[in-house]
Amino acid sequence: MLRFLFTQHIEDDETMKAVIHRHWIFGVKAVLFSTFLIIAMVALIVITKNVMARWVEGAVLILLIIWWMRTFLDYFLDAWVITDHGIIDLAWHGWFHRESTRVLYSDIQGVSYEMKGILGTLFRFGDISVEKISTGTTISLTQVPVPRRVQTLILQSMETYVHSKNLKDAKTVQGILSDFVASSMQKGEFSEDEE
Repeated sequence: MLRFLFTQHIEDDETMKAVIHRHWIFGVKAVLFSTFLIIAMVALIVITKNVMARWVEGAVLILLIIWWMRTFLDYFLDAWVITDHGIIDLAWHGWFHRESTRVLYSDIQGVSYEMKGILGTLFRFGDISVEKISTGTTISLTQVPVPRRVQTLILQSMETYVHSKNLKDAKTVQGILSDFVASSMQKGEFSEDEE
């Protein structure tokens, strides 16, 4: 839907596979109160007869809409972007404060998920964690819908990435060896009897 908000975080040679958000229930929960206040303010504006009071109520309505947008963006932009090279952990802390952490598949030691509680089991959401090889630190995203599916996507993408990287490395080594043999042949270091 709003994938263009996440494309600025990926490199030119990367392909976005998925954007993982917290479960939609938590998005609804985050904006429910502000949505109720906006509806109440619109109803109040409709029934108010005083022009000055309408201006004040309109200003309050604009502030409520800005608050609603900030709350929604805080939910929506805290996400993981899964690409063909790795995982980008995005955190949105407000209009002017964002964080981005990139973990390449070659740096991942393990992927795990945990579903806990009655609500987590009924609505199939849980926490997913990725452990980095180099530092042993963990990045996590909480309340993810169907975390097993996310884990499978990450592991499959990781396998494809590592396999393609190994093929590239093998081709590079093959190219170096063929250049070495060709240069040695030109210098006359190998004779046809040695082959």
